Amino acid sequence: MALARAKPLATEVLRRLRHPTRRGVALSLAALPVLVLLYVLVLIPFTPSIGDLRKAKIEKPATVLSADGKELAVFKRANRDWVKLADISPSVVDALISTEDHRFFTHHGIDFRRTASAALHTFSGDRQGGSTITQQLARNLFPEEVGRAPTLTRKIKEAITALKIESVYTKKEILETYLNTVPFLYNAFGIEMAARTYFDKSADKLDVLESATLIGMLKGTSYYNPVLNPERSVERRNTVLGQMLKHDKLKAARYEVLKKRPLKVEFERQTELLGPAPHFTQQLRRWLIDWADRNGYNIFADGLVVRTTIDFRLQKMANEAVLRQGDRLQGVASQEWGPKAWAAKKSLVQAFVRESGDYKAARESGLSEEQALKQVQADPAFLSKLRQDKTRLQTGFVALDPRNGHVMAWVGSRGFSQDQFDHVQQARRQPGSTFKPFVYGAAFEQGALPTDTFMDAAVEIPLGGGAVWRPTDVGAPSGVAMSLRDGLTYSKNTITAQVMQSVGPAKVAKLAEAMGVRQSKLEQVPSLALGTSPVTLKEMVSGYSTIANSGKYIEPILVTRIEDRNGRVLEQFEASAPDQAMSTAAANTLLDVMRGVIDRGTGSAIRSRYGIQADVAGKTGTTQDNTDGWFILMHPHLVAGAWVGFNDNRVTLSDYWGQGARSALPIVGDFFQQSLRARVVDPDARFDAPRLVRAPAPAPVAEPEAEAEAQTELAPEEAPPMPPDAQPEYRQDNYPSRPPPPAYQNYPGNQGNQGYRGQQGNQGYPAYPPTEPAPQLREFPPIPPPPPPPPALDRGYYGR
Repeated sequence: MALARAKPLATEVLRRLRHPTRRGVALSLAALPVLVLLYVLVLIPFTPSIGDLRKAKIEKPATVLSADGKELAVFKRANRDWVKLADISPSVVDALISTEDHRFFTHHGIDFRRTASAALHTFSGDRQGGSTITQQLARNLFPEEVGRAPTLTRKIKEAITALKIESVYTKKEILETYLNTVPFLYNAFGIEMAARTYFDKSADKLDVLESATLIGMLKGTSYYNPVLNPERSVERRNTVLGQMLKHDKLKAARYEVLKKRPLKVEFERQTELLGPAPHFTQQLRRWLIDWADRNGYNIFADGLVVRTTIDFRLQKMANEAVLRQGDRLQGVASQEWGPKAWAAKKSLVQAFVRESGDYKAARESGLSEEQALKQVQADPAFLSKLRQDKTRLQTGFVALDPRNGHVMAWVGSRGFSQDQFDHVQQARRQPGSTFKPFVYGAAFEQGALPTDTFMDAAVEIPLGGGAVWRPTDVGAPSGVAMSLRDGLTYSKNTITAQVMQSVGPAKVAKLAEAMGVRQSKLEQVPSLALGTSPVTLKEMVSGYSTIANSGKYIEPILVTRIEDRNGRVLEQFEASAPDQAMSTAAANTLLDVMRGVIDRGTGSAIRSRYGIQADVAGKTGTTQDNTDGWFILMHPHLVAGAWVGFNDNRVTLSDYWGQGARSALPIVGDFFQQSLRARVVDPDARFDAPRLVRAPAPAPVAEPEAEAEAQTELAPEEAPPMPPDAQPEYRQDNYPSRPPPPAYQNYPGNQGNQGYRGQQGNQGYPAYPPTEPAPQLREFPPIPPPPPPPPALDRGYYGR
């Protein structure tokens, strides 16, 4: 029935459209502007407000400062360096106004004459733009609100925003803002970055030709790119010169000379300043964006000042240590993975090739696996780049103040420009023997003593289902009793495995989590004792900070306070209340045992090579096949750790250089050597933990021949010589000599450990001084069998 009523109405409407009356035409023409006006009014709320425009006028990015007030980073929207209008060449302004908007100083945001002319040309098939400089600025400042689609809605929004801008900004402010926000390709925003990118000079030094070239790009930055399209760029440049002549900004004679000149470009891509701690600031940026969103701030516009815990001096020393020692070790890696060695590992290289984008593209083009592999491997440039990428050594370094959780230094890789992946907080790698302190700490928590002993013998631990785990060391077992102190000092896997069996994986995992390993999942299996569960470097250093802080865990913090642009404190951040993760007595016992690692164990190079005589303790770590090298050193005021390895864990170093004592330890040793010498870290600070074993006497400076002999003694026969370009920068005659062994009676039978890798100089384990009770065999209650581990763990695993 409704359809029957609508049909006559539709018929009448169609009749009137076919035969319009004068009255109907007049009403339609009158209604059109009314409808347009209504549409404009509807769009006004969807354009930036006056408040947004005022805020954009005083936009200032957040600045990140170190604890000592040095700039670490500025969080800009884009890679730009803002310059005032007075610091921009006048020829740039003349070229801009002559070409883009010659009535700029007479209109109020919209040039109606130009808009009408552009509309007529567009309707006739010759599309032209009619936007004024102010309208273009509206798009640059508010790309999301205004948009860039070629629609009527966008043009109306653009016009509304332009009128608002003119009501808030002066003409000079519009010009300054426009020239500082316009993009010029190659991550260059604003006239200053464009001048540096294309002409290697600042914006105030641009001449007429250079100004015309850059302004000419605004019509189409890619199409008129002077680097890739120089002929089009010259043609467009001369068009701009012609506009300058037309509007009396250039004399005719001068124009005739300039238009004949060739294009001269001095291209240099401008990279954003990374600052001294780029991985740290990237982590901070993500946190700050979340904080700003919750509190109604914009990190790109509100001028926030973020004061961090980073010590600028320590950060500089950390960067230098990573660079110096990383480059030295890269020389070793480049030698070990040279073209001949690379070619010899045919199956591994083919696996790398099959994972590459070039190989996948070849397969997608229709080639068979064999054809694609042959084609890609025939490209020497590809293979060379693949080898360089895969064998580029990486490292992570972080230092914390154990007393308050402050992050003092953070280096996420050997170079942020080459590797943005953060090996401090993002990378999870097996920690190897650096995990062992958690095992011994759990034993001390249950009442074990450093003098308690286990037999240094072959160990077989049933895993259930018929599987057996047989942890081994490099040398054969001595067959004699060894104390817990020596088990950790010399990183004995057989002793550590027995301690784990006595304590239980669950208790070790629980303690490690309480001490700081809180984000990574720890598999509660016996091999956890040797560091088989991947963790982050930040977690491990945090856990060692708990040891240094008498068993009290403090969550690491990055920021102390945030201020507004006027210095008003918006929020203050304090360290969390300490959490007693382990008893003070157990923590002090563990720390004292770990002093032995530095005094006479696997970390003795801290004293013998770097001459560090401060009260320090630590642990080295190396994982299966030398995939990961670790070292963490504790000082009462600073705990620092380093990881060294390759991003692809199928690439490893040799048995000699791959050890944590020779890969990661030099980074930490270099860092502490600098910081203690400069007294940024107090060399006289002492732990509260009593020292139960007498420390070795300070070592005298070695003669060059003596040190060279000592180094040769430590190196196994198969170790390659250090390449000339990988030599450390330290003068050999500045190395302190290895400290003499304590004058204690050696354990009988320890000669069987002479082949212990890297420790040939410690042929006998020293006995304990009279201040400690004699070692006693200690019996631990039996524990239920642990859950079965992954199949890969059913083999000997060693870590150092």
